[in-house]
Amino acid sequence: MDRVTTTDRRTALRAGAGLVAGGALAAGCATTGPAAAPAAPARAPAAKATPLTAPAPRAFPRQPAQITHGPRDRPRIALTFHGQGDPKIATALLTEAEKHGARVTVLAVGTWLDTHPEMARRILDGGHDLGNHTQRHIAVNTLSEADALAEITGCADRLKRLTGSIGTWFRPSRAPAASPLVQRLAHRVGYPHVLSYGVDSLDFTEPGAPAITRKVLAEVRDGSVVSMHFGYADTVAALPAVLQELDRRGLRAVTTTELLS
Repeated sequence: MDRVTTTDRRTALRAGAGLVAGGALAAGCATTGPAAAPAAPARAPAAKATPLTAPAPRAFPRQPAQITHGPRDRPRIALTFHGQGDPKIATALLTEAEKHGARVTVLAVGTWLDTHPEMARRILDGGHDLGNHTQRHIAVNTLSEADALAEITGCADRLKRLTGSIGTWFRPSRAPAASPLVQRLAHRVGYPHVLSYGVDSLDFTEPGAPAITRKVLAEVRDGSVVSMHFGYADTVAALPAVLQELDRRGLRAVTTTELLS
């Protein structure tokens, strides 16, 4: 998910993927360099729907503070998704996963939840994990303590308003791992662990579905945590082949909570 340079936002998806984007797509995470921060939107009003009772973050005593993979002795893997972009594509991806009996982990951007609050319910109703990927998806490791804390709490507040929980996981934005400061701040907000990953699909570079499939399947093994994205038709197109091959290998795609339980 994370690279030194950030891909440009795309305004149209390839027709061959069979999906039409409703707006500009989210850029992938970049590992370094200041990202242009969008103007913070006004705080969204409280959702009218009845809040869900979502799981709270859990501590896993045998796991490090920053998690890159789960147990290597069980045939399970976690597909984790940066939650931003066209909700039609996100919904198509969730539906495809569910058709194959897979459950995923979504790390949502707060501004995306402000614009598409219904997606929180859609993710949780599908049996998936929902977590925090900062409020505005800027380079959180480069921020001051106060600004970094605001990014983490901003998204946590939106998740709690929509679901009754701050989300089961926190993942830093525009970095594969949290800095020591961001790790401490996430713990202060209520996240016992930071969720990193060990396999990067690089789907946000839009290499095409076959390339995404090859990249994931070449690196995945028992316990892997895989980084992927909403917002890209290539990812939706790649998912069936990925899940079919995982099934052939006897690897089950589960939520990160289940992976570590």
